[in-house]
Amino acid sequence: MSINSSSSKGYSRLENVLIIGNGGRENSLAWAIQKNELVKKVYLIPGNAGSERINKCERIRIDINNKNELVEKLDFLKINLIVIGPEVPLANGLADFLREKDYKVFGPGKDGARLEYSKSWAKEFMQDANIPTAKFWKVNSLEEAKKIILSSSMPLVVKADGLASGKGVFIPESKDECFKSAESIFNGKFGNSGDVVVLEEKIQGPEVSVFALCDGKSYLLLPTAQDHKRLNEKDKGPNTGGMGAYSPAPLLTKDYLDRIIKEIIKPTIDELNKKNIDYKGVIYFGLMITNSGPKVIEYNCRFGDPECQTIMPLMDQNFVFLLEKCSMGNLTGDEKIDTPDKVSGCVIATSKGYPHKYKTGFPIKIGKIDSSDCQIFDSGTCFNKNGELLTDGGRVLSIVCQDKDFDLVFEKAYKNLKEINFDGIYFRNDIGHQVRKNFSSEN
Repeated sequence: MSINSSSSKGYSRLENVLIIGNGGRENSLAWAIQKNELVKKVYLIPGNAGSERINKCERIRIDINNKNELVEKLDFLKINLIVIGPEVPLANGLADFLREKDYKVFGPGKDGARLEYSKSWAKEFMQDANIPTAKFWKVNSLEEAKKIILSSSMPLVVKADGLASGKGVFIPESKDECFKSAESIFNGKFGNSGDVVVLEEKIQGPEVSVFALCDGKSYLLLPTAQDHKRLNEKDKGPNTGGMGAYSPAPLLTKDYLDRIIKEIIKPTIDELNKKNIDYKGVIYFGLMITNSGPKVIEYNCRFGDPECQTIMPLMDQNFVFLLEKCSMGNLTGDEKIDTPDKVSGCVIATSKGYPHKYKTGFPIKIGKIDSSDCQIFDSGTCFNKNGELLTDGGRVLSIVCQDKDFDLVFEKAYKNLKEINFDGIYFRNDIGHQVRKNFSSEN
């Protein structure tokens, strides 16, 4: 990444940075931010067992919903920049509250977070802005859903309208499955997030992830990525929060990315401005590359996980300046991200049973790890009273590596995975199969 030296003038008060969140995404952000020599301390609320293994990092155990205690702590720690990782606090308006208290915050307000926490609102937003997306129906009852499903010539994609931790999307193979998916959502599978259901026509093509850092008016693109949402190999099984990823995505050539900028990214920023939404944070564009061109599947109002873990090692020490510039509305348009001449890949190790019911509390044993251009970001871990590392989530560890090509990247990642063990460990062996020259289904 190259930023003119003058770009950092006035950005020297970055000694203490706070990251809110407890997953692999937040640990990778902390890891990238601590590289900057101006940063003296990176605090995480609440973080996880892996947070304090990262240089300069410290966990803070307070409830972010206790606003008075939170502000007292932020003042005591002299926090210069706050980065909000997960979607729930953004949807609850935490960024708005903190900005009212004069903190610099990277993360959209509640109005901008609506791009993620209401799929129906996001679809209507795309419609208003003429952004290419699948045809959709917003339905408020099972009876209404049934009529649309029966009248459709093919099974429809079924989505819970609200937040569902990446698990609220169903891609049925039959109309009967389609109806059952809608029924499960209306019957409370995702609580209030399922009060409204979005039905969409099924579109075909590979999925890609594009991230834009936004300061309200201007934006800057991060390296592209592709993730693997399905639980099982050959992209089968239920949707998950993500089983692995790689960056950059070779599928997105410069010409194609220019088309995405023209047809999707610029119209999104323009529509936000038109609706008087001052969006200071990252916009995730979940895209499908169809025969008729790129279409938006979904927006997220935060960094994707595990794409974030995959992309952060490609950032240099100036990355934190970009976050601060966005928080202040100060992107100049001259910023460039010059990534190293390397690619990056991530494989997620999960608990047995994820994304459905799973048990936690199993000891994690880590052997001899190849740490050359490799990182292990804890996603769902904790310590017991004896200081032993335990599983504490569905997605447990993010194993990330970089090298000159994807074959070497995933060779290192899977070599490291052989050194990691806990009861019920599960991971896909085919992450990055699209870009691994030496991959075969027998691997």
